Amino acid sequence: MTVIPNQTVRKVLRYLIPFVAIPALVLLGATVFDEQRYLILSLGVAVLAILLFIAGIEKKNIGSRRMVIVAVMTALAVVGRFIPVFKPITALCVMTGLYLGAEAGFLCGAMSVLISNIYFGQGPWTPFQMLGFGLIGLFAGYLSRPLLQSRVLLALYGVIAGIAYSFIMDIWTVLWYSGGFDAHLYLAAIVSALPYTALYAVSNVGYLLLLRKPMGEKLGRIKLKYGV
Repeated sequence: MTVIPNQTVRKVLRYLIPFVAIPALVLLGATVFDEQRYLILSLGVAVLAILLFIAGIEKKNIGSRRMVIVAVMTALAVVGRFIPVFKPITALCVMTGLYLGAEAGFLCGAMSVLISNIYFGQGPWTPFQMLGFGLIGLFAGYLSRPLLQSRVLLALYGVIAGIAYSFIMDIWTVLWYSGGFDAHLYLAAIVSALPYTALYAVSNVGYLLLLRKPMGEKLGRIKLKYGV
């Protein structure tokens, strides 16, 4: 049985976890902790993401239903990472956030990275990837109303998500390379990654516009039928 915190605690956790606890853990892992402990840090982020998801559950009887749907979306995102070059993981995290809520979007993003990196390779970069994709799903949930009403805004969000993810990963690149944050190195990392960032942003837009109607209709029917 899922234990749901009271309303006040839920509100605190829903902002404290994604904007304070997880970023602090990720940054500490990159600057203080031994790099060999990255797996422990990744699991820590996963536990916090699950706690965030639980904090977002309003009613006990829908928790397990929503978890099943998020698990399916996460599995699709994991499979999507095996597609060369154009990967739909961002679009799937966004769709999860749009239709299942911000906390579900964060969980989908974080867990899809952790699981798929079993194949692609775990490392000290994994917590940063989990944070990046998690925030993409989280903000999609926050902005669900305008994003669902406008294809233009949805496409724009895909571009911004691609840029934001690249910026987050460039922070890890600088910390890994220099052992501390250096603004000049950070700018150089951003510039050198521009072609990849542009390609990623374009693929995000393509997948979002492609999946918006068919997957949106299915998720909408599921929400209506099961009350999630």
